[in-house]
Amino acid sequence: MSLLVVTGLGIDFGGLKAVDAVDLRVGPGEIVSIIGPNGAGKTTLFNMISGLYLPARGRVELAGADVTAMAPHRLAARGLSRTFQNLQVFSQMTVLENVMAGRHLAEGNHTLADLLGLPASRRRSRETEAAARRLLARVGLERAAGNAASALSYGALKRLEIARALAAGPRLLLLDEPAAGCNAVETGEIDRLIARIAGEGVAILLVEHDMKLVMKISNHIVVLDHGEKIAEGTPDEVARNPKVIEAYLGVQGSPNGGPNGDPNGGGEAADALG
Repeated sequence: MSLLVVTGLGIDFGGLKAVDAVDLRVGPGEIVSIIGPNGAGKTTLFNMISGLYLPARGRVELAGADVTAMAPHRLAARGLSRTFQNLQVFSQMTVLENVMAGRHLAEGNHTLADLLGLPASRRRSRETEAAARRLLARVGLERAAGNAASALSYGALKRLEIARALAAGPRLLLLDEPAAGCNAVETGEIDRLIARIAGEGVAILLVEHDMKLVMKISNHIVVLDHGEKIAEGTPDEVARNPKVIEAYLGVQGSPNGGPNGDPNGGGEAADALG
């Protein structure tokens, strides 16, 4: 059964169809990647699913409930968390404090008890810290818990943002270019982390430009071009799809060969996609 169901989703910017009639599904423990050339509408689609943009048409369902255009904080309370292309960490807070900040939705509102310093508040604080430390261990940052976030490497900051997104206990995790700007070692760490999270039953919707990573870890891939879905399928099916080859390489592909029908070019085109 699918946890996320997107049907006919679309949005217009100034009369231009930025995303149009996109359908996709993600099940528990499944990694579904959205790929496409720059400007294809990938992040715009993410922003509609996560409540940052109001769709002009279509429907988003989470666990069978219609959550179309629901506010991000309400979606988070229902089990949807996300990361962003640009890092959104609190650089002057410690690594541990960053993750603890992500726990507030799971804890609920206890402002009065916190102000009064009641025993229940102190107990919650200890539980929150313990949970945050477990998450840091999950992403390999437990030894950096007391360090300022600004002291982390770029790849470690990416993992910290994932840890904070996991702090609310999501069933669905949206990752927007988690490996962007990372070197090969850092990308490998993120690759393994994503696979572990999915292995724990969390549904993952991924936008990523690193095609080697996408082709390695995805169960299913959706390809956008100019805001429209042009293909979907397994990594192997997508890598050899003529429409995908044309969108990425700017040349026509053949299902039986490579660009422009070259029978020897299909492998090279597929390699270009990862």
